[in-house]
Amino acid sequence: MRTAVFALTQQGVQCAGRVLSCLEEGAELFLPERFLALQDAPAASLPAAADKIHGFARLRPAVQQVFPRVEAMVFIMATGIVVRMIAPLLRNKLEDPAVVVLDEQGHHVISLLSGHVGGANSLTHLLAGALGADPVITTATDVEGLMAPDAWASGLGLRPWPKPHIQTVNTALLEKRPLPYYVSPGMPARETYEGWLTAHGLDWQIQDGQAVQKGPAVILAPERELPSLQAVPDDVLCLVPRPLLAGVGCKRGMSAAHILEALQEACRRIGMPLARIAALGSTDVKSDEAGLLAAAAELARPLHFFSQKELAEAIAAYGLQESPFVKKTIGVGNVCEAAAACCSKGRVHFALLKTRFAGVTVALAWGS
Repeated sequence: MRTAVFALTQQGVQCAGRVLSCLEEGAELFLPERFLALQDAPAASLPAAADKIHGFARLRPAVQQVFPRVEAMVFIMATGIVVRMIAPLLRNKLEDPAVVVLDEQGHHVISLLSGHVGGANSLTHLLAGALGADPVITTATDVEGLMAPDAWASGLGLRPWPKPHIQTVNTALLEKRPLPYYVSPGMPARETYEGWLTAHGLDWQIQDGQAVQKGPAVILAPERELPSLQAVPDDVLCLVPRPLLAGVGCKRGMSAAHILEALQEACRRIGMPLARIAALGSTDVKSDEAGLLAAAAELARPLHFFSQKELAEAIAAYGLQESPFVKKTIGVGNVCEAAAACCSKGRVHFALLKTRFAGVTVALAWGS
């Protein structure tokens, strides 16, 4: 998860250091420019690479620029400031990033926005546990200790549909009504999802072929099987698999077996089988790379090659980090993450940031 951490005060920057130490590699820090100019800058001792610390002159433009680029935002400041900054940027609960707020002493961690689909509630628990802080979560199902389907779906690459039915199904859950899960026989990586449901004690069965079950219910089914919006009862929620997109960069002469091994390990790290990959992408510089072509053919998945211009646009749109060496070599400094983003028709959610294997780099993203 790519996370942007914002702080305003010197005490907030110190708290940001503790926050950054809890987060994975994709975290970046944004703070007022004056802190970067100080000789004894508080950012100097932070556990983040120099190219992942950014200064801003004014908070609002910085938030506006970062908001569409990342999966999560952590603000170390007053909640009122955050509300005013993000209010004009909000779209809907399926697209907005997770937003979490901390006080600068790190006493409280507040899940403010996209608690379920965006993962703000999970991030709140993570930070609170690591910092010894109080998690502040107001989502009704979480308060009651219930597993709402939209809360865990995103982490497994599933999209809730139709969106208005999320509230209806969660209301049924709060009312302690039975909520069975049905899994379509045509569901990609069906065994993975069945295993997850079983491991978490959720009642499920194979869908018997009917288009829509009697509700309340949750159906896991591929998009091609979805009935029309009018045919779905208000108390039935569908969880639809998002395409898993793999961006690949590799050295010359890499064998198909070596590339497939890297892809399989990358998928294993997010708990998905190799077969879950829907498409692959790379730079058009590699369009004649025999091993890459053979790997895609063996997977029977489309392989898309993107121009430097297309990759550069993705790098700018998502604020992706660039390697000076790679940029000098092929003209753009990020291949695998940018290619994964280019494979999607809309906003992407990175499931695995650039990961280096021997001679191969892989990034995985859930497409729209």
